[in-house]
Amino acid sequence: MKKLKFPTPYTVLMLVIILAASLTFLLPSGTYNTLQYNKANNTFVIHTSDSTYVLPATQEQLNHLGINIQLSKFKEEKIRKPISIPNTYVQSKPHHQGVKSVLFAPIKGIYDTIDIILFVLVLGGFIGVFNSSGALNMGVGYLAHKLKGREGLLIILLTTLLALGGTSFGLGEETFVFYPMLVPIFLAAGYDLMVPLAVIYIGANIGTLASTTNPFAVIIASDAAGVDWTSGLSIRIIALVLCIVISIIYIIHYAEKVRKHPEKSIVYGVAIPEIYTSNSSEPTTSLKLSTKIELLVFAFSFVIMIIGVSQWEWDFMDMTALFLVAAIAIAFLQRCGEQQFITQFMAGARDLLGVAFIIGIARGVSFILNDGQISGTILHYATSLVQGMSPMVFLPMLMLIFGLLSLFISSSSGMAVLTMPIIGSLASVVGVEGHSVVSAYLFGMGIMAFITPTGLILPSLTMVNINYKQWLRFISPLALILIIVLTILLLL
Repeated sequence: MKKLKFPTPYTVLMLVIILAASLTFLLPSGTYNTLQYNKANNTFVIHTSDSTYVLPATQEQLNHLGINIQLSKFKEEKIRKPISIPNTYVQSKPHHQGVKSVLFAPIKGIYDTIDIILFVLVLGGFIGVFNSSGALNMGVGYLAHKLKGREGLLIILLTTLLALGGTSFGLGEETFVFYPMLVPIFLAAGYDLMVPLAVIYIGANIGTLASTTNPFAVIIASDAAGVDWTSGLSIRIIALVLCIVISIIYIIHYAEKVRKHPEKSIVYGVAIPEIYTSNSSEPTTSLKLSTKIELLVFAFSFVIMIIGVSQWEWDFMDMTALFLVAAIAIAFLQRCGEQQFITQFMAGARDLLGVAFIIGIARGVSFILNDGQISGTILHYATSLVQGMSPMVFLPMLMLIFGLLSLFISSSSGMAVLTMPIIGSLASVVGVEGHSVVSAYLFGMGIMAFITPTGLILPSLTMVNINYKQWLRFISPLALILIIVLTILLLL
């Protein structure tokens, strides 16, 4: 009997889209009224299911609507998106999403994420041009020589650095740039494909999970909940340190096991993606000057990207332009002809085409939910479930609810403005402080980000040719440990 294979990420995402569409037939459509600040007129624009009207932008109006947010947050443009108004949920006529909607969803998702997709393709082109010179191959060999006997140090440093990036400015899609650079280094050290995936994805994700200054998670969620983002900071710092330490121990334990016994690898026998095969390196004791210059340009590109995102408010257009210019600069250093440059660039872009498509298809799920108008219904049912619970039960349940909601709403800022005004007002009735709700939101979304198909895990898996089943086998024990630790911290 032929052994059943786990479906590809594309199939998994299409099944999620079909499931979301099915829910539009099972759940009633419904929406919350939303409020958005109009800076030009200094007014609040209220959107209901069947009308739009304007109110004066005053603190009294916010209090009257049950929104526990200071007016200054709107005027300073810390909250720009429409926020949900508590106790305004109403059911509406059904908006069933049929076959046509299912077919159109991934296409709409690709249109909606074209900035990210173009960034990934240009990044692939940049890597293709750089790989053609053999500089990365030699650089990896040199690093392998220098780190011989201290490979575990690489795991500690990189996991910590990525976690700091996640906690400070929310590393997400930007982590894709690290795979072409780091996977060959870990392979040269004798590890399997799972180790670089774990370091990059877990590192960045635990940083976001325990966000301290991340404007796209903790700050916008705190503003939407009506609390200062520094309240609860000590708990999140403790969570960050504990999660980093636990994750590093877990990854090193696995990494050393597979380095000594390769047959014990969860991904034993998995083919190394073509984008990395040219980089399998023998230890190199010295580098030529031309190779050093190319490696400096390569590394400097990533440094500029990190500074641009964290300090200069860069978006994907800026990052795409950076790597396009970097690719041209490296081609110039290689004295590469125009035709050869285009060939290498297109070959590199082709290697990441699958990743780009997965990002777009995953976004299609949100179109089904929004067009079917069931996001509000799911939130309404979730808040009804926890209403009246004691604080000791309320917070763990809230973490679970945020985790489940992130299956449908993968955007951290989108989740914050949709849920925080409603759940924040509910928490005050139960007797739970607002900063605890924000922590539950971060922890719940962070844990679910390890496995949710609509997030970044599927494109990350595609980067290293690992399937979802193999990833679940690796991440499940760690996720369970982190759930226990984070639940205890929430209740302290």
